[in-house]
Amino acid sequence: MKKLIFLVVGLFLTFGVEAQKIKVACVGNSITYGAYVANREQNSFPMQLQAWLGDEYEVVNFGVSATTALYEGLYPYVETERYRQSLEYNPDVVIIKLGTNDANHRNDKWRANFGQDYRKLVDVYRNLPSRPRVILMTPVRCFLQSNQDQVICKEIIPVIEQTAYERNLDIINLHNIFGNEWVQYLMTDRLHPSSIGAGDIAEKIFNYFSVEPSQSPKVVERFALKPKREFNFHGYKGYEFDNNGVQYYIVEPHQVAKGNPWIWRARFWGHEPQTDIDLLERGFHLTYCDVGNLYGSPKAVERWDTFYKLAVKAGLSKKTVLEGMSRGGLIVYNWAVKNLSKVACIYADAPVMDLGSWPIGEGKYRGDEGCINTMISAYGFANLAEAKAWDKNPINHARKFAKSDVALIHVVGDVDEIVPVDENTTIFEKALASYGGKIKVIHKPGVNHHPHSLNNPKPIVDFILEATGYSVNRCTHAVPGNEYRAAAGWSEGSEWHSVAKDIERTLEGRNLRLLLLGNSITQGFGGNRQRVTYKIGKQAMDNALGKDVWESAGISGDRTQHLLWRIRNGNYNRCNPENVIITIGANNIIAGDDPQQIAEGIVACAEEARRQMPSSRIILFGVLPVGLEASSATRVACDKIHSILASAKIKGVEYVNPTKWFIQPDGTLRRELYAGDFLHLTPEGYKVWSEKIANLISK
Repeated sequence: MKKLIFLVVGLFLTFGVEAQKIKVACVGNSITYGAYVANREQNSFPMQLQAWLGDEYEVVNFGVSATTALYEGLYPYVETERYRQSLEYNPDVVIIKLGTNDANHRNDKWRANFGQDYRKLVDVYRNLPSRPRVILMTPVRCFLQSNQDQVICKEIIPVIEQTAYERNLDIINLHNIFGNEWVQYLMTDRLHPSSIGAGDIAEKIFNYFSVEPSQSPKVVERFALKPKREFNFHGYKGYEFDNNGVQYYIVEPHQVAKGNPWIWRARFWGHEPQTDIDLLERGFHLTYCDVGNLYGSPKAVERWDTFYKLAVKAGLSKKTVLEGMSRGGLIVYNWAVKNLSKVACIYADAPVMDLGSWPIGEGKYRGDEGCINTMISAYGFANLAEAKAWDKNPINHARKFAKSDVALIHVVGDVDEIVPVDENTTIFEKALASYGGKIKVIHKPGVNHHPHSLNNPKPIVDFILEATGYSVNRCTHAVPGNEYRAAAGWSEGSEWHSVAKDIERTLEGRNLRLLLLGNSITQGFGGNRQRVTYKIGKQAMDNALGKDVWESAGISGDRTQHLLWRIRNGNYNRCNPENVIITIGANNIIAGDDPQQIAEGIVACAEEARRQMPSSRIILFGVLPVGLEASSATRVACDKIHSILASAKIKGVEYVNPTKWFIQPDGTLRRELYAGDFLHLTPEGYKVWSEKIANLISK
């Protein structure tokens, strides 16, 4: 893996001498230690981070359960042996995740000292002889039935953010990583992440490390106006400017991404800032130009024109990301329609798309007289009738956006009574479709106008990163899996690594006619593996090929990146397979990965199989069809993946699209072949698949 530039600078030894590994110390409590994580020695988030970062890094877990940043309390971290060892390690990078136990009621009488003790601990690491880069992390959400999470939000996180701001330290927000509803497979006991949850933490840290830094001078230093004041925005330095009474904000990321990308917030500064914070972590600047009470009018557009010129002249990218909540939808769309070449994408949240819907209230909303009068004044309408006749609302510009390359995403509450979805986003969505355009709409069932955004903004952030060219394709990044549940079809006590080792043991010393590589659908063949308890397809394949001449190397939950790691590290050539069949990608689709990136991951698996098993015939199936209807989102993704694979032309690999084996003439899945989830196969499904495979490899 290419070295992460901002961590590597200054770490090379003399020219001609091999560089030492970059030493990363993970300091923290039980969540860092990996309490309640299946096989924590490999699945704690520091160890999964090691897999993400690769061999150029050495990650050491210095976590100790139950510890606090408090120097006085039930169990101060500074009194542990691991604390002393972390100092002696003299790391190049220190990642600090403390604060959860400090918020526990048992430490109430000492908590007033949390700020001074936390900063003191941070400074100890900052002042080590190695002068490490210190990265602070906020606690994950606590779902216990107590006030612990309230304390985390109100007392712990503000201290961590203020410390990052004052000392100009990196900071990663983990509090929103698991959303605002407890999901058991992510957090087994409402407090400690599982191995899957730990994997999400590791991936987020890796993404923070992966920002390719800009070499440009600081934007704020080049901005035409002098800052009026500096302020703390969740651990980042923000600057306020005044341009003849118009308020501007610019917040700098700790590590500016190459190309100086930026997100431009409209209205309601600081409200539900999860997306803004995550993009700051990815190297985006965050900006704001006040257009309050202008309702997207021409006056508001003029203000934005002025700010855009100043921002780009100061070094920000010529293409921006626009973010509009509620009435902010008016300004982002009205400015964008006149500046399509300057916009990479639009993220609109419960956006007003028609003045008639809001504030006038010609539909479900009753209207707001005060807002109506303010709007009429802002636009210069002679009267309400003229406002109702206005034909330059965002919904009137669907054709222009459909013909542009501006990516669009809306997040809406399905029972919004203030800005009804069917009067705004739905009309716009249908109009776009009629002109051949598209928009991604994330619906929140049962949600009214508030709360805005998503507590875990990952789907929004991923969309923006993809639209701006800053996404990291995790589908091609080889890492071990982290599944751990018995429901995966494994024997009690199994987890991903033990299942992967079981495959290697099962293949040892054999000469196979067929080796099957994939996920749970492939695992369903069962084979002779000891840790697989659910072998619904074994009889079908035995009948088609014969017993003991084939083996399944599928693992439940695997995505392309996990299979890629196994092919690279599992020495599957030990069984001298005559034929190898690869079927992977369904879990990537379910996880929301982009079809193009999934296809790249599938190709990477096939190419790696070709390298690792040079004498085998490699047959690539890609992904089996998923989703009952041909028009379902999962099926559309499957078809797109296959269209990409069909033109991939992978040297030494045969590509076969298996879709037609499993669908009816009208495109729907053959129900008798699929379980109720329209993902996993029935015995009849395995019979059809086995016979097709047998016919294929006999040729």
